[in-house]
Amino acid sequence: MAEVNVREVALSTLLEMEREKEYSHVMVQSVLEKYDYFDTRDKAFLKRLLEGTIERKITLDAVINQVSKTPVQKMKPLIRSLMRMSAYQILYMDKVGPAAACNEAVKLAMAHKFTQLKGFVNGVLRTISREKESLLDFTGERYISFSDIQRASITYSMPEQVLKIWQQDYGKAEMLRMAEASLQVRPVYIRIREDITKAEKEKLLKALEETGVEVTQSSLLPYAYGLKKLDNLTKLPGFAEGLWTVQDVSSMFPAEVAGIKEGDFILDPCGAPGGKSMHAATKAGGKVQVEARDISEEKVWRMEENFSRMHLTQAKATCFDATVPDPDMLGKADVLFLDVPCSGLGIMGRKRDIKYHITEEGLESLIPLQREIIDTCIPYLKKGGVLIYSTCTVRKAENGEQVAYIMEKHGLTPESLDAYLPKELQDEDTKKGMLQLFPGKQDSDGFFVARLRKD
Repeated sequence: MAEVNVREVALSTLLEMEREKEYSHVMVQSVLEKYDYFDTRDKAFLKRLLEGTIERKITLDAVINQVSKTPVQKMKPLIRSLMRMSAYQILYMDKVGPAAACNEAVKLAMAHKFTQLKGFVNGVLRTISREKESLLDFTGERYISFSDIQRASITYSMPEQVLKIWQQDYGKAEMLRMAEASLQVRPVYIRIREDITKAEKEKLLKALEETGVEVTQSSLLPYAYGLKKLDNLTKLPGFAEGLWTVQDVSSMFPAEVAGIKEGDFILDPCGAPGGKSMHAATKAGGKVQVEARDISEEKVWRMEENFSRMHLTQAKATCFDATVPDPDMLGKADVLFLDVPCSGLGIMGRKRDIKYHITEEGLESLIPLQREIIDTCIPYLKKGGVLIYSTCTVRKAENGEQVAYIMEKHGLTPESLDAYLPKELQDEDTKKGMLQLFPGKQDSDGFFVARLRKD
């Protein structure tokens, strides 16, 4: 398919995202599945263009606004999306010639009946092409009155609200490091089933590499592997056979630190998409029972589909609201996973527009929701049972402060994680039962996990 048509698909997708307010990772995956007949190069171009334009939106707008007489927010929606994706190609896609990006943008504007704006589109983009180095320098006179947070926001395309949280929790240096790390491209991680033989594992890794995929073992867990240069995950060797599942290294630690034993019953009230439950089901030789729950019937169906593909007959998925008490579950769980709804500030490298949906009201509403789930579900633990509390964020209010709440309100006792962790992750916090992973600092997403016991 001609490259211009790929750009047309990108433009219509960006427009739809803006109209529907749909999360980008959902729509990008849907578009890639719809156009699976594109050749590998075109699919890679489409994915990079969509994800990059979304991820760099704040920076792109700052660059365009330096050149354009019409501010980005006052442009027609189609022209706004067209300018952003074209500027992204010029600024960040080295293999795309600036002239090609400009010419194709003009063609798209004309094809959508914006012929009167072809001179504007061409002029702005050619100026960006000529002056891109100076336009990406946000230390000049134009920005002299900007605060550190304002400058970091446009440099790393990160909303000021998020940067303020990071600076308040961890200081300026760590705030800047996390902002930079959020733009780094990370591999897709998979967890290979621990119960397959060494020979089966070696055969699988060889088959993956023979497809052209670049495979790298994680330094943190022996069954975690990063994949790069891949096309369609579901068509890779071993997927249909249930030999592996997509799961970031960080989210493998809840099952890893739970100390699951033969005969345990594991309850996961906020279970979707099911990674932790599937991992837990493989522990203790699979001689366990796992129940994963979610409020969404569609997500429950997807979990059931994954359990079936992974041949996990010891795991089941049910539709249930984690905030609604279940009298039948009282005192039954040996291990309780509480992976509560959170701000997602640790996984922005994978879900690129989470950062644009963060609001003060939304953040404030999370704390009482998390506590409602905590209060509802902790009674499901047996005496002597283990709670594994986790989030995919780095925000202290949702992590350490919630652990303190659990200890004070419910009397649970934190237990050291060191016996379950590689030495490189052990620190003073892990001795107190808490592990905070940071994006770009470890071989993982940003993630928090804590282990507490019910006495």
